[in-house]
Amino acid sequence: MEKLMDLHMHSYYSDDGEFSPEELVRQCAMSGIRVMSIADHNSVRANDEGRQAARRAGIRYVSGIEIDCTFRGVNLHVLGYGFDDASDDFACIEDNISSQAATASRQMLCATRKMGFDVTEKDMAELAGDYYWKDRWTGEMFAEVLLGREEYKDHPLLLPYRVGGARGDNPFVNFYWDFYSQGKCCYVKMEYPQLEEVVDTIHRNGGYAVLAHPGVNLKDCGELLDPILEEGVDGIEAFSSYHSEEQAAFYHKAACGRFRMITCGSDYHGKTKPSISIGGHGCTVPYEEMVRQLGRILGEMERKERSRGTRMKVPEMNDRRI
Repeated sequence: MEKLMDLHMHSYYSDDGEFSPEELVRQCAMSGIRVMSIADHNSVRANDEGRQAARRAGIRYVSGIEIDCTFRGVNLHVLGYGFDDASDDFACIEDNISSQAATASRQMLCATRKMGFDVTEKDMAELAGDYYWKDRWTGEMFAEVLLGREEYKDHPLLLPYRVGGARGDNPFVNFYWDFYSQGKCCYVKMEYPQLEEVVDTIHRNGGYAVLAHPGVNLKDCGELLDPILEEGVDGIEAFSSYHSEEQAAFYHKAACGRFRMITCGSDYHGKTKPSISIGGHGCTVPYEEMVRQLGRILGEMERKERSRGTRMKVPEMNDRRI
């Protein structure tokens, strides 16, 4: 498929995103994207701004969110699409994370210092000044600080994340996955809602729940795929920048065989994942077929646009101006 659809990207309302919603729309327009969604971590703040900017650009916009949750002890990401983003339910999800963020950030700082790195609250606060969330320090932010230190340029733990290193393609997020994700030495447990609760929240607000990049979250527990889908999950993000061709084909087949929708998303963040570009998800399904099988979501979004009295111009299939 040409790069015409991208349903997974992050704005600066995610604690690891770089760009404003309006800037993401501009980049999508420059890249020829016709259908987009901003799915920020546990926040719907970007949707109104993104929707308005997309309307002006002639791009179909789908409301989105990526929610952290747990299932049988495994942390998952679930994408919500096509829901009512004005609902207080999503403000509650954001508040749950915000209430834990400052404490968790300082626990991660302590864990990082135990690894032998001299990093301080002041260091992290200075970097956080460039972010929307001032009291949240992520694994990617710790990587940015440490990799920027001259005294650590030859530190053996950091060499894989340097240019040309084995983990140097996306150094910040790779550092997060290697040291701050579930089961790693700097991981700090957060209280996330259960999968069933998240799916119910999305459905209750007229949306659809999709399992994000299962090749990452289910890497060591693939047997959970069917039980997860049985919780009411509507689709699988089969095409992701994190999936190999084999993984994408596997999850595509899994979704089709279980009568679930298929989505595609780059998970574009900006500087935290520099090797990922908008539209870079490797989807092999023709655009027209993706639009057809996502008809429930796209049709619902257009109905909601009409109810707002601001129906957007929807590009024709052969409209190459965007």
